[in-house]
Amino acid sequence: MAAQAGRNLLLKCDATGSGSFVTMAGLKARRIALNAGSVDVTDGDSFGRWRELLSGAGTRSASISGGGIFRDKAADETVRAMFFDGTIRTWQVVVPDFGTISGPFQVSALDYAGTHDGEVTYELALESAGEITFTAA
Repeated sequence: MAAQAGRNLLLKCDATGSGSFVTMAGLKARRIALNAGSVDVTDGDSFGRWRELLSGAGTRSASISGGGIFRDKAADETVRAMFFDGTIRTWQVVVPDFGTISGPFQVSALDYAGTHDGEVTYELALESAGEITFTAA
């Protein structure tokens, strides 16, 4: 895979639950973190006292964060409502020439900022709330 411009990574949401995804915001910075917890099953008989892990166990999660400017008033209102209502919706992260990460997420943080001579910006954090899938490009 050749290097990709960060601006091409898209964050989309099915805000109504209808299966139609729309780009929610103009992200200037983005981050995707996939995590897998482990289950330690080491005991006194573990060879050389090396840690042993239980395959396929533990909790997996995904976090998405980004910052920038909202595309329009409607996108801002939609995300803000999802935050205050605790709504879980299906989101997609589209990585060009790589694939799409998709699944249910909840808006876990929403910060607004601005300076007297600039635009209002936001920072958004999403936490996975179910199974996450990956579809290759």
